[in-house]
Amino acid sequence: MMRSWLFSILFLFIPFSLFGQGGLDTLSLKSIFYEPLLAGNRPDFVRFSPDLKHVYYQANDSAMTDEELFRVNLKGKGMEEAPDSFDRGYSVSPNGKHLVYTDESDIWLADLNFENKRKLVKTDKREYNPSWSPNSERIAYVQDGNIWIIDIENAMLTQVTDKKEEDPGYTIIDWAGNDKLVLFQWDRSDYEEYYFPEYAGEFVQTGASRRGIARQVVSVAYLDSGKVSMMYEGKDYLSTSISANGRYLAVDRVDAPMKHREINVFDLLEPKSTKVFEDSTDGWIYGTEMEFAPAGDLLMFQSEKDGWNHIYTVKPDGSEMKQHTTGEYDIPWVEWIGGHKMVFASSEVDPGERHLYTLDLNNNRKRKLTSETGYRQSFDLSRDNGYVVYEYTYFNEPFELYLLDLKNPDSEVRLTQTIPQRFNQVNWQKEDYIRFTGRDGETQLSMSVLEPLDKQPGKDYPVVTFVHGAGSLQNVYKGWSNSYYREYMFHQFLTEKGYYVIEVDYRHSTGYGREFREDVTDWMGKYETQDIVDGINYLAANYPQADTSRVGIYGGSYGGFMALYATSVARDYFDAAAALRAVTNWENYYHTNPWYTLPRLGTPEADSANYARSSPITYVDELEQPVLILHGLIDNNVGFQDAAQYIDELIQAGDKEFEMMMYPTERHSFRDPDAWYDEYSRIYEFFNEHLKP
Repeated sequence: MMRSWLFSILFLFIPFSLFGQGGLDTLSLKSIFYEPLLAGNRPDFVRFSPDLKHVYYQANDSAMTDEELFRVNLKGKGMEEAPDSFDRGYSVSPNGKHLVYTDESDIWLADLNFENKRKLVKTDKREYNPSWSPNSERIAYVQDGNIWIIDIENAMLTQVTDKKEEDPGYTIIDWAGNDKLVLFQWDRSDYEEYYFPEYAGEFVQTGASRRGIARQVVSVAYLDSGKVSMMYEGKDYLSTSISANGRYLAVDRVDAPMKHREINVFDLLEPKSTKVFEDSTDGWIYGTEMEFAPAGDLLMFQSEKDGWNHIYTVKPDGSEMKQHTTGEYDIPWVEWIGGHKMVFASSEVDPGERHLYTLDLNNNRKRKLTSETGYRQSFDLSRDNGYVVYEYTYFNEPFELYLLDLKNPDSEVRLTQTIPQRFNQVNWQKEDYIRFTGRDGETQLSMSVLEPLDKQPGKDYPVVTFVHGAGSLQNVYKGWSNSYYREYMFHQFLTEKGYYVIEVDYRHSTGYGREFREDVTDWMGKYETQDIVDGINYLAANYPQADTSRVGIYGGSYGGFMALYATSVARDYFDAAAALRAVTNWENYYHTNPWYTLPRLGTPEADSANYARSSPITYVDELEQPVLILHGLIDNNVGFQDAAQYIDELIQAGDKEFEMMMYPTERHSFRDPDAWYDEYSRIYEFFNEHLKP
């Protein structure tokens, strides 16, 4: 039967007896979604202190959402609130003697401890993006989209660029020696306007937003002659690097469909350019870091050309190209720490683990620096190349900040202690981390399984399948989910209520190589569904009390898309689907987010079949199971238009069972705890209604 709008409205007033009122040894939806945050506020690395004696980070020691700035020494001791004098936007001079930073749109100079301050530039206009010359004598900065230089000793000002009013403003990439600046422009003039209406205020607002793929321009300003020369112009995705001596500029460009990549090195003295590397794929290019060595002119870059993301080097003339790492594993991060030495993270041990290594280019010898099993991410190297700060987690241990001293890497130092004591009062279940082979006999898949607490002999239990969002993301690993920490706790809550909960890192996920990610090109949903179904079959074969005849599926964004898609095309496997902020029509997403959709599906005009077969709205007639639609009304990522179009198709079909709820003041990422609580209360009740006997 069809659920009426009246049902959804009345649903607002159903009392939710969803949580016990006992101690915190029992999870509740309120403890998951309301402050104080049960898992605390995860710390975010901000910067090393200018003197490299402290690490600054953001967190909240009261487990509230609003963050404060703290600092701790490199031994993890002496945590305190950051001093008021600290400005996180500072830049240290190459000679290590001074800082430059902006404050209230003016440019300031100070000692390394933010003392002896003096204002270098004060105008009625906004100044920003200050950048030191290599000899520490001059500072370039941006004012109203033009580049200026101030000589520190004599306070002489020089205007470098004089853009026309209609032209995009300049920003500074970096100095190239003491006599050249590499500049960047980002031109959005041909963006198109789209609307995400806002209804909750006194009057309806259009919610206008301009979207598209920008034209990007890279130029070099020759300060001695005053000439500004364009090096590149186009609608590609760019990254740049400048050699230590300032002679070479490397421009790494990937075309808008992300099918082709070229690295060109410009000799700024000749001038001439050399193509030193290129790569093409039928899917989309991914993992393209690039950087010159801190001394000499050797260029490092990462590429998936052999199927996995690895480290390469090449000379500016294209000679002596070498691949330094090989194997069926990914390298998510790498940095130079010397002229022939690097530090990098790798999944060589297991896709669900990341460890740190050093690499000596002279002999390609790797040294493993970390030993504790776990997942590491978000790496930052100190400017002296001596320390790495990163986030570390293991099962049921939320991410904390850790530090590794590269000169003495015998042990990792835990810098932060931000997990509240009340978190440890919960009896968290350690999930089963599983690697299994898919139906083709070749594809290796990662899967997590949580079992119902207090299982009774001879009793079967329903299954909830969670699908992560983004598509290109890894969420099954040996640790706490940073991207889906609320869901991580919600799944533990479901086990207390008698559910199995599983998740599969389906094809499209990152961390498993190029082919694994690109299999979904031109048809999103097909292989992801196969992998999730293979996970359900694995559960049925290995967990006797899992009742795979009663399976619910849910997720948000790409996960919401997958919940609707999989339930429509694999009707024998799914009995109820909850879709949060779901893409239902990929054509809509192409217009507002072409950077994402173009590489995966092409264009709606030329590749309409790809869009049709990938969109859940195409399969409404095949849908037989009940669905729950949840969407923020002012979502400006996946617009509410997707929910509206899908609901209209359900209504027109006349025989579909569905519920829906809109959230008038929420965008794609909800902010209000009341909205989070309401949303997951509905998901829980929905699964209880359709999966429990």
